[in-house]
Amino acid sequence: MADKSTKAVKEITSMEEDFGKWYTDVVLKTQLVDYSSVKGCVILQPYSYAIWENIQKNLDAMFKATGHTNVYMPMFIPESLLQKEKDHVEGFAPEVAWVTHGGSEPLAERLCVRPTSETLFCEYYSHVVQSYRDLPKLCNQWCSVVRWEKTTRPFLRSREFLWQEGHTAHATAQEAIEETERMLNVYAEFCEKYLAIPVVKGRKTESDKFAGAEATYCIEALMHDGVALQAGTSHYFGDGFAKAFGIQFADKDNTLKYVYQTSWGVTTRLIGAVIMTHGDDNGLVLPPAIAPTEMVIIPVAMHKEGVLEKANELKAALAAAGIRVDLDDSEQSPGWKYSQYEMKGVPLRLEIGPRDIENGCCMLARRDNGEKKSYPLENIAETVKEILAQIQVDMLEKARERRDSMTYAAHNTDELKEITESKQGFVKMMWCGDEECEKAVKETYGVGSRCIPFEQENLGDVCPICGKPAKHMVYWGKAY
Repeated sequence: MADKSTKAVKEITSMEEDFGKWYTDVVLKTQLVDYSSVKGCVILQPYSYAIWENIQKNLDAMFKATGHTNVYMPMFIPESLLQKEKDHVEGFAPEVAWVTHGGSEPLAERLCVRPTSETLFCEYYSHVVQSYRDLPKLCNQWCSVVRWEKTTRPFLRSREFLWQEGHTAHATAQEAIEETERMLNVYAEFCEKYLAIPVVKGRKTESDKFAGAEATYCIEALMHDGVALQAGTSHYFGDGFAKAFGIQFADKDNTLKYVYQTSWGVTTRLIGAVIMTHGDDNGLVLPPAIAPTEMVIIPVAMHKEGVLEKANELKAALAAAGIRVDLDDSEQSPGWKYSQYEMKGVPLRLEIGPRDIENGCCMLARRDNGEKKSYPLENIAETVKEILAQIQVDMLEKARERRDSMTYAAHNTDELKEITESKQGFVKMMWCGDEECEKAVKETYGVGSRCIPFEQENLGDVCPICGKPAKHMVYWGKAY
């Protein structure tokens, strides 16, 4: 059995050897996904879906606390409806999947399988918004969307994926802008509090904003390999969609006005972010807040009298205290079990054997740092809660320290060249705001703009690319 457990870990390629292969090994070996017969789509196995349920439950509570309600829109969009907002349809055209037949009969009009639901929400709001009293509309939906991606990778990019999309309508531009920023802050708080992932909040450049938006805000995370991941976006639409779809309301002065809109979303890509931020060569490392199992109990020498009974007693007590706990009483060896639960990223392991029972204690092993210590069984639920809370804090701090150590400042093109050729991570550099300079950075140095961070630093007065006066400090980097 020991050989088998060793082999299980050896089957995960080292991060240093091949990060992409490591990622694929982890998602398959830990049974997060299985491949489907539909190219570009994956099966979310119970373990990954349980992680998504925990993400959904906590994020949904945050949405409701900010006044949002859930709705559900159809998955099909008539082509004529999609065509109403020109920039929007052009932005999504290459990724749209079309339904042309219902049964054996050709459809009178093609139906798009939703890549996003702005047009459906706009049609809905045009029906239900009549007066200023109907505003704001603060809606969200949990669903799947389809985008016909050419290159796919589990969680990070697939042709169908799960997500939430918020869509709101407001009486004034100021209210809509405040909503856009508020929801970005919700995402940032969620990533740090629940996923233990530090993020940079900022605005996308004009060339990188969402199709049809006036402004796109984002949170950017840095993965273990120094490659950035866009973890969430929030868009301010102004009144462009409202004018295209005729969403008007009678204001307090009895004049007809157009609403101002927002949309915002995160996806199952967050699971990929957790894997690549916290994982190691032994597999997953899950933050307790979203781990399907926060603790697993492993009975040692469970054939001996009283061991299994004590393990079940502990499980009942821990579960009653609100801890997500499992007990593995299978016939596999303890060593095999240690390896399996380590690979699956379970945050805490409790080992209990005859000697532990005799001494009134147990062993607790942390997945995040490998620490293993003996603790009294008395008040064990409180002890476990304290350790899980500390794991959550420590994981965030570790990820933040790694991100900060992989964030560099470039004051000129020589420094930019040296950083991009020898290091991986974020590069902070001033920028004049000209799209040609943005393109030049990508073409010459291989890094794109990630965002214009809200927290600005003055790294110089001029743009290193063209020498013109600098307008912003920008985060640059390679991205998934």
